[in-house]
Amino acid sequence: MDTITKALNEIMNAKKAGKDTYTVKRASKLLVSVFDIMKKHKYIDYKIEKGKFDKIIVEIKKLNECRSIRPRFYVEMREIEKYVRRFLPSRDLGIIIISTDKGLLTNQETEEKRTGGCLIAYCF
Repeated sequence: MDTITKALNEIMNAKKAGKDTYTVKRASKLLVSVFDIMKKHKYIDYKIEKGKFDKIIVEIKKLNECRSIRPRFYVEMREIEKYVRRFLPSRDLGIIIISTDKGLLTNQETEEKRTGGCLIAYCF
């Protein structure tokens, strides 16, 4: 089961239903890292409830669209621009989250660090 795809789809469904918050039932370290980047860019806010299974309560802020990228393409630094044009409405609007050997980074950070990686998700 792909927890990132499931969580992002459920958040978008909650947003379309007019809800401001959504509870993700199953948490993973990768999902929390994705949420950290989204929180840093002010798309969402979240808090984690500890228990037998950790739950993440997500507050939807200025999120228009957020989807995971499947299949997870590995891209080199020079190819990232092609995917920015494919997934984002504008070069300066939104982020693509990329898993690199330096951790999860946005497309802007990968250009600064001159590295490639595996595409995870996009938000705008």
